[in-house]
Amino acid sequence: MFSSVKPYENQQYSVLKKECQQKKVLFEDPIFTASDKSLFYAGNKIGRVTWKRPKELCDNPHLFVNGISAHDLHQGQLGNCWFVAACSSLASREALWQKVIPDWKDQEWNEEKPSEYAGIFHFRFWRFGEWVDVVIDDRLPTINKELVYCHSNDQNEFWSALVEKAYAKLYGCYESLDGGNTADALVDFTGGVSEPLDLLEGQFAKEESFRNQLFERVLKVHNRGGLISCSIRATSSADMEARLDCGLVKGHAYAVTDVKKVRLGHGLLAFFKAEKLFMIRMRNPWGEKEWNGPWSDSSEEWQKVSKSEREKLGVTVEDDGEFWMTFEDFCKYFTDLILCRLINTSYLSIHKTWEEAVMRASWVRHDDPLKNRSGGCINHKSTFLQNPQYVFDVRKHEDEVLICLQQKDRRTQAKEGKGENFAMGFDIFRVELNRIYRMHTLQQKIASSIYINSRSVFFRKEFKEGRYVIIPTTFDPGLQGDFLLRVFTDVPSDCKELLLDQPPQTCWTGICGYPQLVTQVHVLSAEGLQVQDTNGGADPYVIIACEGEKVRSPVHKDILSPEFDVKGLFYRKNPKDLIYVQIYNKNVMCDTFMGQVVLTGDPGDLQQQHTLHLRDKGNRQSNDVSGTVTINVITSNVITNI
Repeated sequence: MFSSVKPYENQQYSVLKKECQQKKVLFEDPIFTASDKSLFYAGNKIGRVTWKRPKELCDNPHLFVNGISAHDLHQGQLGNCWFVAACSSLASREALWQKVIPDWKDQEWNEEKPSEYAGIFHFRFWRFGEWVDVVIDDRLPTINKELVYCHSNDQNEFWSALVEKAYAKLYGCYESLDGGNTADALVDFTGGVSEPLDLLEGQFAKEESFRNQLFERVLKVHNRGGLISCSIRATSSADMEARLDCGLVKGHAYAVTDVKKVRLGHGLLAFFKAEKLFMIRMRNPWGEKEWNGPWSDSSEEWQKVSKSEREKLGVTVEDDGEFWMTFEDFCKYFTDLILCRLINTSYLSIHKTWEEAVMRASWVRHDDPLKNRSGGCINHKSTFLQNPQYVFDVRKHEDEVLICLQQKDRRTQAKEGKGENFAMGFDIFRVELNRIYRMHTLQQKIASSIYINSRSVFFRKEFKEGRYVIIPTTFDPGLQGDFLLRVFTDVPSDCKELLLDQPPQTCWTGICGYPQLVTQVHVLSAEGLQVQDTNGGADPYVIIACEGEKVRSPVHKDILSPEFDVKGLFYRKNPKDLIYVQIYNKNVMCDTFMGQVVLTGDPGDLQQQHTLHLRDKGNRQSNDVSGTVTINVITSNVITNI
C-alpha cells in the first residue's frame, strides 16, 4: 500500500531518527521551526507562545492512553473544528488511523528504553493522488504550560496534538488550518472521495421518501468504512458558534460516529409510533453534552428503553460529548452533510469495487487556440472547448459514475498571499461512440458539476451506456494550475485525454489519402418497425457504417419505436462513398436485418434532420420495408469543425 509513499520535503523519518539516536540528541525540525513563523502567516494573534516537548508537560507522555477514540479530541484556540471533526471520524476507524499514524507502536514512548526516544514523529496524508510522509519534532505550542491547539482529555496523551502539527506543517502554518473544510481533511486522511450534500436544497426534512433514501446512502457509507461529518450552516460571522435552543451549535463541524437502523422490540412499540427508528450518533468537537431534544443523553425516550434492551440495540448512552438523534431530527436541524466514500478497487473485497481512472494535467495558457488549455467555463463560448478534454465509456445499460476534480491546495501558499483556490468545475457531454479526437463543437450536455473555489468538486450520477467527454475548467479563462481528475465506474471506462484535434498526417497519408470531409451521423429514433418476436415486439439495434468503419448502438429490448440516440463520427477520404444506417433485430442465433437507409453525407445538404423510409438491401434496395428512421447529419470539409 505504501511502497509509493513520498517523503515530504525529502525528509526521511528512519534516517533522521537514526541520526538523532546516534548523536543522542532530540530532533529539531529545520523546516517547521519552533517559532511564530510556524504558527501564523499574518502576525501573532494570541500572545507569547512557548514551545514545549511532551516530557516538559507531564511525567509520563504517551501517543495513546487506553487506545484511540473520538473522546481524545478537543479543539483549542483555532477555528479548526473541521479538522477535529475529521480526526474524530478517523479515530473510529482502526484501519484508517493506522494509515495516518504508521508503525504507531514503534512511535510510542518506550519507558523501558528511554534512550531510544529521539523527539521525532511521522504521519501520512493523501495529497493530490499520492500518500505523503510528514516528519515533525515533538515541540508543541503552549501558553502557561497548556497546549494552545488540539488536545486530549488525558493530560499525557499527545496523538491528536502531533497529528495536528504534521497537518499544519503540510499547510504551511497552524493559522492556515483556521476555517478549513472537513471534506478536504477526510480525503487527506483516506484517499477517498468526499461528497458534500446540501440538506436544505434536498428537501430531506420535508420529504420522507427522500430522507429514507438518504439514510440508506449514509448507512451504506458508514458500514463500508467511510467517514461522515455534518454541520449547521452559519449565515453570518455573528452567527458562528451560536447555540440553538435545542443545544446544537451553528458553524460547528460534528463527526458522525455511528449510524443505526433500530428495530424496536414488542415491549417498546407501545411507546413509539414507528417500528423502525433511523438513528445517527454525533460527536461534538468541544467534548461537551449539547443536544437536548428527543433521544439526548438523559431524555425520556431512553428512560423507556432498559439497559439490556439498549445493549441489544447496540447503543450506548453516556454524557461524553457524543449524542444520538433520529435521522428525521438530524435532517430538521443540520444543513450540511459530507459523505467520504472509501473507494475500493480491490478485487478481493466483499463490498462493491470500483474501477478507478486517474488523470493528472494542468490548465495552461497559450496564444495559439489549438494549444491553449485554459479556456474558462462554458460561459466563454469562444474558448471553452480549448480546455483539456477526457473521454470515457459507460459499458453497462446504466452505471453509477463518480467523478472528482481536485486542484492543488493553494492554502499552503497563504503566506505569499496566494491562498485562494480557483473556482472550478466540469461539464459532461454525450458524444459519438467512436470519438477519439477532440470536440470542436458543443454536443449534448448531460450534466454539470457546481463551480466552486474549493479544493475538490464531486459529482455522482447514473449514466446510460455510451461514450462521454468531461471538460474540467476554471470558471475564468487564462488561469494556470495543476489538477487531478478521478473517474470511478463499475466496469473499466478506458478514460483518457483527447490530445489530437484531427487524424494525424503519417508517412502513409500520400498513399492512402487523407480525410477530405468529416460527417457526424446522429440516429435519433425509429418508428413502426416490423414485428419480429412471437410476443409482438422486437429487440432492435442500429449500425452506422462508412468506409469500413462501423458504430453499433446498444440493443433496445421489446420495442418497435426505439429512441436510439446514437452518434457516429466519420473522417471520409472518399466523399463519394455512401453512409449506411442499418437496423437489425437481436436474436440468439442469427440477427435479422430489418431495413436500412443510405446517405450521401454531402456538405451542400443544408437540411440536417431527415425522416426516411427504411428500405431493403442488396438487389432489393428499391423495396420499402416497414418503418421510418429519423437522422441528423452534419458534414463539413473543415476537419476540425465537429
